[in-house]
Amino acid sequence: MKIYIIDNGGQWTHREWRTVRDLGVDSTIVPNTVDADVLADADGIILSGGPASIESEISKLGNIKEYMHRYNYPVLGICVGAQFIAIDSGGRVSKALHAEYGKKIVNFTSKDGIFYNIPDSINAWENHNDEIKSISDDYIICAYSDTCRVQAFYHKNRDIFGVQFHPEVNNTEHGTTIFKNFIEKCRR
Repeated sequence: MKIYIIDNGGQWTHREWRTVRDLGVDSTIVPNTVDADVLADADGIILSGGPASIESEISKLGNIKEYMHRYNYPVLGICVGAQFIAIDSGGRVSKALHAEYGKKIVNFTSKDGIFYNIPDSINAWENHNDEIKSISDDYIICAYSDTCRVQAFYHKNRDIFGVQFHPEVNNTEHGTTIFKNFIEKCRR
């Protein structure tokens, strides 16, 4: 099994890689500009977080649109990766009314997809100025915080998932469970 971590310049990309590796899966970090052919053997991809603002710097996200549409593997978007999935689906992302930094309580309204075996509420690590305002009807919004309406989502028919928070950071409760559940989707 092989999962590629697509590096969008996030400060915790190596933590995503290490978490997947520590769960026994071959994983490789690649820049978001790598040719899509490199990902032909992927069983899944993780779109890392990063400092780019979707509103003004979407070009800094390289080829991730092609990665999502060329192959039919599971995708997990984290932070700006999730925001890209929302934009790509026809949703809207813009500056957050309240930027989130540090621990926040994230509440789950549905625990399907990769969000099973997680309590109804968790402490999660946040680090974002932009947020998802809307997403296509093809997705289910399944988690929120008191200041961010879309903390997690999943596609109704495909294995595409997104989280605004950072499950790779130790301060996020049950973050490893989210990665384990994603890996299980990649095994199918």
